[in-house]
Amino acid sequence: MATTGRKAGLPVSTDPATIDMVSIAGAAEISTVFDRYELQKPQCKFGTDGVCCRLCHMGPCRITPKAHLGICGADADTITARNLLREIAAGTAAHSDHGRMLVRTLKAVSQGKGGDYKIVEPLRLHEAARFFEIATEGKDDLTIASDLADFFLTQFAWSEEPNATLKLAPEKRQAVWNKLNINPNGIDSAVVELMHRTNMGVDHDYRHLIMGGLKCSLADGWVGSAIATTVSDILFGTPKPVRSRVNLGVLAGNKVNIIVHGHEPTLSEMLAVAAGDQELIDYAKSKGAEGINVAGICCTANEVLMRHGLPIVGNFLQQELAILTGAVEVMVIDVQCVMPSLAQVSKCFHTQLVSTSEIAHTAEAEQITFHSNTGYEQASELIRKAIDNFENRDPQRVHIPNESMELVAGFSNETIFHMLGGRFRSTFRPLNDAIIDGRIRGVAGIIGCSNPKVVADQGHVRLAQELIKRNVLVLQTGCAAIACAKAGLLTPEAALAQAGDSLREVCEAVGIPPVLHMGSCVDNSRILMAATNLVAEGGLGDDIADLPVAGAAPEWMSEKAVAIGHYFVASGMYVVLGHPLYVEGSKNVHDLLCSEMESITGGRFEWEPDPVVAADKMLAHIERKRDALHINTQKERKMYDMKSRRELQ
Repeated sequence: MATTGRKAGLPVSTDPATIDMVSIAGAAEISTVFDRYELQKPQCKFGTDGVCCRLCHMGPCRITPKAHLGICGADADTITARNLLREIAAGTAAHSDHGRMLVRTLKAVSQGKGGDYKIVEPLRLHEAARFFEIATEGKDDLTIASDLADFFLTQFAWSEEPNATLKLAPEKRQAVWNKLNINPNGIDSAVVELMHRTNMGVDHDYRHLIMGGLKCSLADGWVGSAIATTVSDILFGTPKPVRSRVNLGVLAGNKVNIIVHGHEPTLSEMLAVAAGDQELIDYAKSKGAEGINVAGICCTANEVLMRHGLPIVGNFLQQELAILTGAVEVMVIDVQCVMPSLAQVSKCFHTQLVSTSEIAHTAEAEQITFHSNTGYEQASELIRKAIDNFENRDPQRVHIPNESMELVAGFSNETIFHMLGGRFRSTFRPLNDAIIDGRIRGVAGIIGCSNPKVVADQGHVRLAQELIKRNVLVLQTGCAAIACAKAGLLTPEAALAQAGDSLREVCEAVGIPPVLHMGSCVDNSRILMAATNLVAEGGLGDDIADLPVAGAAPEWMSEKAVAIGHYFVASGMYVVLGHPLYVEGSKNVHDLLCSEMESITGGRFEWEPDPVVAADKMLAHIERKRDALHINTQKERKMYDMKSRRELQ
């Protein structure tokens, strides 16, 4: 049985399209994520506090006022820290395996085994090779690509030396990691080490455990995710500003609708290309459709949006609702954030659910394992499958919401360099100057998932609105960016109307909106590099911890978000989460993460569910950093005559 709301009359979302489709699901008695959340209430307090341990079979154990220790003697500090670290390990593994898949594709391309994949962005290839000191003289692009792929693959295995990609960070930040001894020596080894340390009977010191968690998280942000972003740019192109549309209304009533959902961009890239094949378009028309419409959900959506301008159907909580429109012929899924419920929902409609990852099968979905060397052929077959299924659509059950919104995405660091500095001198100088002068108070990153525990999209949208109103430039990735896009904040015209006067002036002069979509959740590495570029440009300190910047994840839910939050804190950033990590059962662990950590790494966490209060706290942090940089002083403007100039000399 389905319900259409929650206690106290709160809506499930601020998005009218989502509310509409949840109502339809309720009428049809089709369960959605919102209904299942209600049925789970009340959620386990031991779990949310992090004091439940099932790491061995003497348990499970839980910490209570009567039982302060588990059977082995582990206390709340040890148990919450170990549970947290296992989330970091899982999140790091997910992002980094994404990167590994892309590196393997790059290697296959270099060997002539990549099918229709090719090096789309040679400039990024050569930039990466130079940075990592890979010889390029006298070599063609394929040889350089092979050498770069081999180098990246070494970053996964254990090495005596720390990961080379950590050198992307400012030197002062690298020195902090060296001092703390939290440099990872390989992605895989960092994950294995964390799983070993959290095994029963190994590491019991909560402080030592948390520092190990930071080490593993760095293997995510500065290694695996950084590699994934770089290789995606090389293979598929560096994103550039592009206009598109977002929300369930992008589904076409008169076209074959194909949804790509997940996180790995290789197959979706080929689907985007194959959808333009005139032969396939003609075939669709022969079946009564007017064309082919490929659109995305979650981070695969962000990938094809950034590089092809394909529309976005929605974010994480809308995946079931897309099928409920009755207008989706095929949903192609791969890895991460794919709900098992999709198979049950699709059985109520004509939608064919196709799972394409060798490591991620969904029961009752059709399994077609994707191979890069036959990527275009498999993409074409999937499009034909969707076209053949078009005639099975029941027009009486089609309900596509009217809501769709324009957006502008594609703001890579390379694009920002070009837009700020122009063709002949790419630079962050205008942005640094605007921050130093106070026209932009600082920069905030808003990232993360959507979560049925809160009113969907409200935290992302309200926080972004508050920050740009207060002249803070906002960078976004993942489902957070999709939420704000649906609310019109990624449309320059609409967003500029909500920005503070001085931020609006800067954005109008440069030609950027005040909320910049930087890509998928793996592209949080772009936010790290944006911070690094601010440091490198000068005038705002020597380290990321010196910058007037802050991060937030108002509606996070994934283990990947746990890893992301920790690598931002390990990089020296202040991070506000909309709800706590599962550590509230340990005051010591809470205090370490939320207060003491600032004196260790320069960054720390804070929990704040109210987006307006969160904006207050983020701005207060930004202003403290501005004070420390001595850029909040009012500068007197004085006109100098020739005599005054001579006196200065």
